[in-house]
Parts: sequence; C-alpha cells; structure tokens
Amino acid sequence: MTTIDQRRLTQFAHGGGCACKIPPGELEEVVAGLALTPGTGGPAGGRGTELLIGFDTGDDAAVVRLPGAAHGMAAVATADFFTPVVDDPYDWGRIAAANALSDVYAVGGRPLVAVNLLAWPREVLPFELAREVLRGGRDVAAEAGCHIGGGHSVDDVEPKYGMAVTGVADPDLLLRNDRGRPGMPLSLTKPLGVGVLNNRHKATGEVFEHAVASMVALNREASAAALDAGAVCATDVTGFGLLGHLFKLARASGVSAVVHAAAVPYLAGAHESAREGFVSGGTRRNLEWVAPHTDFGAADEVTRLLLADAQTSGGLLVAGEIPGAPVIGELVPAGEHAIVVR
Repeated sequence: MTTIDQRRLTQFAHGGGCACKIPPGELEEVVAGLALTPGTGGPAGGRGTELLIGFDTGDDAAVVRLPGAAHGMAAVATADFFTPVVDDPYDWGRIAAANALSDVYAVGGRPLVAVNLLAWPREVLPFELAREVLRGGRDVAAEAGCHIGGGHSVDDVEPKYGMAVTGVADPDLLLRNDRGRPGMPLSLTKPLGVGVLNNRHKATGEVFEHAVASMVALNREASAAALDAGAVCATDVTGFGLLGHLFKLARASGVSAVVHAAAVPYLAGAHESAREGFVSGGTRRNLEWVAPHTDFGAADEVTRLLLADAQTSGGLLVAGEIPGAPVIGELVPAGEHAIVVR
C-alpha cells in the first residue's frame, strides 16, 4: 500500500458503523403516522399484493406477499449503510455487507440480489480505497449466495457504504418482532461488545481481529436454526443495542422481557474498554431511550452501557432455543417495566 492508502478511514466520519444511526426515539417521532394501509393497490402495495411486515413495529425488513407465486412466496426488502467502523477498507466493506444482509436473515428470508450504496469524498480519499470497500462487499455477498446487480454512488463529505438487498421468504414461516409470547426463552447468537471495541479502534488505532470476525460472520445459519426450531419471533441486534431491540420486540409483542445479565456473552476486551470510557454517543443515547422502560436492579453502569452498546452486524435475538446460542433471558407477561435486568 502507498502512504495515501494507509489513511485511517474512521477519522473521516463523525460516527462509526451502526452507532451513527439517528437515535431511536427521534426516529420514531419522524415516521409516526406515515404507515399506509397495505394491500389496497395504493402507495403501500401494488394491486393484489399484501404487506406482511412494514415499519409499524420497527421490524428488520419489509416483507410483501407475491401474488400467484407457486407454494406461496414473499419478497423481502431492506437497505443499510453507514460510515466506516474500521480503518481497513476491505473489512469495512465486508462488515457493511454482512450487516445489510442480516436484515433479511432476521425475518427468516434468503437474500437474492443486492445493489451497492456508496458515498465517497472523491477529492479527499483515493478511489483505490473505494474499490477495496466494494470488493469486501462483493466477497461477503458471494458467500451468502447473493448477486450484486450494480448500485448508486454520490460525492459526499463522509465515506458511507452499504447495500439495498432483496430476498425471498416463506410467508408462513417468518420471524417477526411482534410474535413473542410469555414463556419463550431468549437466545443471543453473537456476543456483545463490538461497539466499544470499534470506538476504541477509532480512538487509538488498535485492531481487534476477533471483533471483525464477529461482524463479518453471516447470520444465515442462525436464521436457519431458528426456523428449524420452530421460532416465529426474532430480531437482529444492531445500532439500538440489545436493550433497544429487545424493547422494540417486547413492545410490539405486548410482553415484558427478563435479561439475566450474567448469561449475556461478551467479546474479549469489551468490559475493559467500557470501563476506560470507549463508549459511543449512540450507545449512551440507546441507554437514555430504554432507561425509563427498564428495571436495572443491581446492574452497574458498565453492565448497563454494554447491554445498550450500539452493535454493528450483531447477532440474532431469538425468542426460542437454538443450538449453540446461550439463553440470556425469557419473555414474561407484560408488567410495570418492558425489561427487567437481573
């Protein structure tokens, strides 16, 4: 690599990864009242279509039943992009692609085709780096068996990359965030902590290969395992943190959730990084959002921050037991708090 190719991508962004999302409370205010009635032939769906999952419960992807499809088939659509979460352009591309594909897996779908979304400061960063980003996205899409059919690019002051992904799913076997019921266990398929480790990487330049490995890992097998186990309720854990996504699931399902803090898995170095202050603004906003709805019990500040840690390309949170994933809690009848940490 030349000297210019070694410039740190994370220094060209005000935030990093899914921590740069608009805060969940603010976002809900923006989209309030914008949902349209599906299946009417109007703007929310074409004639004969049925919107099975929209944005009324804040689920992971849109799902539309396809009319006339053999054996019943639904189309899954999603888009996700963000600023650099790591300095290596190839790794950033892989992480962003895995993160975008995760939304399809989170509803029980299979990705078919994606288009790239690229914003690039063309007069500041060389296009050789952009090519590496796109190469990383291509390689993860290939691993997922997902075609890339082009994309869209703009000149921007910050680099951003992601994908719009279209997939398919069985409309009778969807994973939704509004199907949780009391008595269902909660399983988490990836450890938490990439948020604080990525923030530490941005601040110090330290590289955490185990965090990269977690982020580039597809949620394909986890999704298949959830469906094989008969699960009907799930979500992925990304920018709103475990507590944020769990709060949305509990609210949509009309239940409360108990989290056993000692059972939650973390990446090596996550606790130390949180204690040393490598906590993103996105994580603090997540915690502020869920705090009024959460009974934290004896959980200390570090535990609270890590449970709200803004994840990038995190795992699936499944209402059910699946092989290899620790059970971190359970759903219970709705109570005073949406979430209780024990």
